[in-house]
Amino acid sequence: MIKKYQNEIIAAITENLFYGLVIVDQEGFITHLNKNYCQFLQVSQSDAVGKHVTEVIENTRMHHVINTKEPELFHPQYLRGNYMVANRVPLFSNGKMIGAVGVVLFRDMHDLSTLNSEIKHLLTEVEFYRNQLKKQTGIKYFIHDIIGSSQEILTIKQQIKKIAPSDITVLITGESGTGKELIAHSIHQLSNRSDKPFISVNCAAIPEDLFESELFGYEAGAFTGAKTSGKEGKFQLAEGGTLFLDEIGDMPLNSQVKLLRVLQENEIQTLGATAAYQINVRIIVATNRPLEALVTENLFREDLYYRVNMINFHLPPLRKRQNDIKILANYLLSKTADKMKKRVTSFSDEVIALFLSYHWPGNIRELENVIQTAVLLTDSETIELEDLSHLPISQSTKFNINNLNLTEVIKKAEKETISKVLKIESHKKEAAKTLGISLSTLYEKIKEYQL
Repeated sequence: MIKKYQNEIIAAITENLFYGLVIVDQEGFITHLNKNYCQFLQVSQSDAVGKHVTEVIENTRMHHVINTKEPELFHPQYLRGNYMVANRVPLFSNGKMIGAVGVVLFRDMHDLSTLNSEIKHLLTEVEFYRNQLKKQTGIKYFIHDIIGSSQEILTIKQQIKKIAPSDITVLITGESGTGKELIAHSIHQLSNRSDKPFISVNCAAIPEDLFESELFGYEAGAFTGAKTSGKEGKFQLAEGGTLFLDEIGDMPLNSQVKLLRVLQENEIQTLGATAAYQINVRIIVATNRPLEALVTENLFREDLYYRVNMINFHLPPLRKRQNDIKILANYLLSKTADKMKKRVTSFSDEVIALFLSYHWPGNIRELENVIQTAVLLTDSETIELEDLSHLPISQSTKFNINNLNLTEVIKKAEKETISKVLKIESHKKEAAKTLGISLSTLYEKIKEYQL
């Protein structure tokens, strides 16, 4: 029955589309122009069909799509005194090109402005609810804030989604500045505890004599100077949610004993209390120190090490994520420029080459600091080498501009990155999103690098 009415169904769809639609054959002659497009062009279907597309549509590029066999997505076009935005896609059957189809997405700038207003309204609502979530739970980052196209980062993001719904204890390792906190926040945000508190504790920042009272709380009069009302510890504040213990390698040994009991029995005992009580808290820990070495030196309990190391996410240093550097730099530039309300949109080729050659001892945190300073000081829309001249990065002995072919350095890194992402993402739209570029730019790069 469906097959019997297939032509009628297709005709009904094309004619009832809100957007204008044109179909041409392999030589560029119009085979169909729907009524909406005819009204916009002020032509009749009978006059348009059979004519070459260039005779009917001003400034058309449908014939270019046929010649290049490449799609043009979100391409602007000036037509009848208005701007429109259209998608033009070649049509293939059994490997042979049989024509092309064009769809007008916005008939004029009024349509585009209306859509922009709606999008801005939705984004404002999303930002409002995101800020509310931050206030209620302490969440600052989400999984899409983990930027990168390297295999290590893509694998980590996939694993986060798998383990987040469970209550398994997670150990996050990596050098300072690699983004360990982002993983902890992402796990909580994707878990069943996402509407409960996320409490973060930097173990290296708490004096040893105050560590237990900060972590487990205390009863009234538990010690000299204690508040008469007592005090809740971080575990109590995290009830039902997640407790993130950053730099756990700096936790005092006597507190490690208590933490081990929490992991084994799901119970804590506040200072000055006579009995323990059950708690419901997921624990995520992180460290930039090798816990195995600390165990050998008797600075970290071996039994605790095995309890926290149920699953380990290791973040590689930025110097070993060569393909991620440009993506991260562009992301951080956009984020920083928006925050500072400055129109700074790009890096010069020399700056990108410098970024790719530098060893980044401070990792992503250092990259962000460099970009923030450069955006603050630059007077142009493009970050140039002179904007970095006062920073340690400009003195890097690994960077010698006279020994680099800048174009080759940038193109090689770009090609490798795009190629790797295309192997992982089956849909080009998702690949473009991962790379932080538009879909049309991705298609241009695929053509340029013959991927």
